[in-house]
Amino acid sequence: MAKKKAAGAASVSPKLTEGEQDLLSHIQDGYQLETNSLGGDPILRRLKDNEVIRPLSANRNTIKALEGRGLVSPGKGRDPFTIVWRLKKKID
Repeated sequence: MAKKKAAGAASVSPKLTEGEQDLLSHIQDGYQLETNSLGGDPILRRLKDNEVIRPLSANRNTIKALEGRGLVSPGKGRDPFTIVWRLKKKID
């Protein structure tokens, strides 16, 4: 017997690593992801009080993977040597 595809099978997001999930959850909780101009040294900055967290589980490749999956996109930062990453779409 042939199996029928689920109605939402096309919209299933790819499996994320623990580091990627951590970054995305912080972004959804009000933090802003920032990197240097090369995409390295990621930090999470809470916008309401400017608290800064350095995620140990994330690096340049983690952010590159999120960008490749279409989950984040680069934007302009506070200075010319900073990239601010934004969510492209709402994550479930």
